[in-house]
Amino acid sequence: MNSTVIGMIIGMAVVTYIPRLLPFVLFKGKEMPFFLQGVLKNIPYATLGALIFPGVLLIQDDITYGLLGAAAAILIAYFGANVIVVVLGAIAVLSVYSIFIPL
Repeated sequence: MNSTVIGMIIGMAVVTYIPRLLPFVLFKGKEMPFFLQGVLKNIPYATLGALIFPGVLLIQDDITYGLLGAAAAILIAYFGANVIVVVLGAIAVLSVYSIFIPL
């Protein structure tokens, strides 16, 4: 392996490790405000939504296809189904939709 590649791997490891280590070092033994805790707890959901929503709208030329799949997934998840069941249910709904309404 080239020494440049090894240096890049080490550099990327350091750059990835530092942002993960800093909050533990800076906030050790300190209590964050309640509002900030609430904001930080919602970041994963906001990020997931930002990643998924454009894909829902751009999955096919027909926007109905993505919206139908998202609606099916939301409805199944609303009733408390497991994540696997939600994904398989959305796939099943879109499979039936694509049989009856050809793209």
